Amino acid sequence: MEKFVLNNGLTVLVEPMPYLRSVSIGAWVKAGSMLETPAENGLSHFMEHMSFKGTKKRTARQIAEEMDAVGGSLNASTSKLCTNYYAVVIDENLPLAADILADMVCDPALDPAETDKERGVVLEEISMIEDSPEDVVYDVLAQAAFGSQSLGQTILGPAEKIAAYTADDLWAFRKRHYGPKNAVVSLAGNVDANAVRELMEEKFGAWKGAAGEEFPKTAAIQETRKLAKDKDTEQVHLCISFRSHEMGSPDVYPTAVVNSVLGGGMSSRLFQRIREDLGMAYSVYSSPSTYPHCGEFTIYAATNPKNAKMVLEQIDIEIQKLLEGGITEKEFTMSKAQLKSSFILGHESAYNRMSAQGHNQILLNRVISPEETIAALEKVTVDDAMAVAQRMFTGPRAYAVVGRKAEKYLQYMK
Repeated sequence: MEKFVLNNGLTVLVEPMPYLRSVSIGAWVKAGSMLETPAENGLSHFMEHMSFKGTKKRTARQIAEEMDAVGGSLNASTSKLCTNYYAVVIDENLPLAADILADMVCDPALDPAETDKERGVVLEEISMIEDSPEDVVYDVLAQAAFGSQSLGQTILGPAEKIAAYTADDLWAFRKRHYGPKNAVVSLAGNVDANAVRELMEEKFGAWKGAAGEEFPKTAAIQETRKLAKDKDTEQVHLCISFRSHEMGSPDVYPTAVVNSVLGGGMSSRLFQRIREDLGMAYSVYSSPSTYPHCGEFTIYAATNPKNAKMVLEQIDIEIQKLLEGGITEKEFTMSKAQLKSSFILGHESAYNRMSAQGHNQILLNRVISPEETIAALEKVTVDDAMAVAQRMFTGPRAYAVVGRKAEKYLQYMK
């Protein structure tokens, strides 16, 4: 993997994979809901949408037709931390993909008429999320875990704000966050690093703009808090979140082991007990999330209302068993093998390599090599994993529940 910086300050990462015929290219901008004020919640995601609605030299239709004409794929995503625009093409079409991406990221038109049309699409996306109780319960959980801090906001933003934003609001937000010193371009696949350097200078070299902002200091789950939202659903959707470690912490590796043992897969304790033994849930799992300054470890389950109390009790029982009885040697060995295998298999993909290195560079200001990750996983001990578990599971909790008469289930949450 090679790393270089263009004259305008844009960081570029290149990983040649000459045995492929494809190239994955992505551009990251450090602009997500965590960097939004309450008055601009949802603008990062709205800006992502508007980048597809035309540039100074391409219409929205031309962007779509030019990529489809070469059989490539073009997409984007917005998270709490950043916005990512990416394309996957065969190697000979990299210049076109780079030109389209640079056009969208550096020079969107933000036409007021197109803004008015696209707000309808974003509002439909918000409605789609509202129809998905699993998504809704995570939004409610964010409010419980982070309160009025920016991590408590949704990525899509409130519908009433999206309905009111104008092209001027998008320009103002873009002026603060979009610029080469606040962005990263990452490539992986059948590429030549020297040719890529010239291509990046040609396509992105004239870009000017903001240097970006620091993420606000944020604390997760300062005290136990429970929130509920009524929804006419057949199941009750439950989330429990625990305070965990910040992004970049070495604890990410023992936490991954704890997650694998407790709820990270089909052989995990929560899956085996609640789904396999009791038959009380189709979906039950755990997952860690890390952010600048803080993190959380979340358990999710969806169940029949009559089983909600039992499921919550069983979650607590499994946590207590883990704290008191520890992790068995079999579980420990299996979890590390699963994590290592999953990581290595994932890195067989050029897209995954491009995505991982771009994500690490924009958020951690460095690339974490596959060798470093594997070595760190192999160094984890049972004691490391148990120390992380003790810190997480003995602290305050955030609870969220979504379903019919959701508030009545709060009484079962400790």
